Amino acid sequence: MKRLLLGVLSVLVLLSAVGGCSTIGYYYQAARGHLTIVHAARPVDAWLADPKTPDPLRTRLEAARDIRDFAVRDLGLPDNGSYRGYAELGRPYAVWNVVAAAEFSTRPREWCFPVAGCVTYKGWYDERDAERLAEELRADGFDTLVHGVPAYSTLGWFDDPLLSSFLRYPRAEVARLVFHELAHQVAYAPGDSAFNEAFATAVELEGVRRWLARVGTPSEQAEFDAMTRRKRDFVALVQRTRARLDALYASPLPPDEMRLRKAEAFQAMRGDYAALKASWDGFAGYDRWFAQALGNAHLASIGTYEDALPALDALLDRVGRDLPKFYAEAKRLTKLESDARRRALGVRGGGAGE
Repeated sequence: MKRLLLGVLSVLVLLSAVGGCSTIGYYYQAARGHLTIVHAARPVDAWLADPKTPDPLRTRLEAARDIRDFAVRDLGLPDNGSYRGYAELGRPYAVWNVVAAAEFSTRPREWCFPVAGCVTYKGWYDERDAERLAEELRADGFDTLVHGVPAYSTLGWFDDPLLSSFLRYPRAEVARLVFHELAHQVAYAPGDSAFNEAFATAVELEGVRRWLARVGTPSEQAEFDAMTRRKRDFVALVQRTRARLDALYASPLPPDEMRLRKAEAFQAMRGDYAALKASWDGFAGYDRWFAQALGNAHLASIGTYEDALPALDALLDRVGRDLPKFYAEAKRLTKLESDARRRALGVRGGGAGE
């Protein structure tokens, strides 16, 4: 495994050489960051056999092992070495992603890489590096977002481990993340982040529903249902704001007037959130999101995960919620060009402007 990883590092460096020193540096930090995580990981069974493993961690690892087995047995997700090891990171997130959008567009900027194709974010293993890139993009006129990511997938190229950054979450959240990341190994369309994330989210939600029905407690089911309702309300609020801004950005207004109306749209969204929060009996889980200096990048980030989700969930309905058939249809869609795939699903291609 070490030889393979080092070989991949060498290939990435060679591929990046055409892009200059900054590109080489980016690939180097990515390879080094992932190698550090891989080297820190030990098999879950080894952690469980170690008498020094604290009881709370032992309980979480046993639950994660059962979730991983459920993913194979009940969801037909890949049966490989992914999420059968565990690594302590000593930090709250695995990586920090940078998302950017132009001042008058809700369409995310894309970065292109070998294998993964073009994606709507750029990930860093050091938060300071992510913040530096965001600052450079802001200086160039982009709205930016830096957000921590507890888990990621190498698409089956490596055995991605369970991480301390998300194993501390409630069981249903761990299940959600494991199912989501494994789904990326099933169907992946290079260059189409919206499809990839919506597919994985559809699998994740169906998987958690089945997992809760099989092994969940009444309180876990109730919390998942409440979380789903709140997220649906939040996403609808963001989508309304984005639609308002898309119409604004497509208008012939001068830049100063557009900036004023843009600020008004974000202020209105905050006001609508206050009313929404009251209907949630004071649930404050989205307060941190709204406390940020919000911009187009925040709306674009939500859109990446949500735009194609209704279409993918409708596809899952059409195949009778049969996951193997759903996977087969998703794989078929990955063979299409991105525009043809969006037309087949009936989803939008992005916001106004670039």
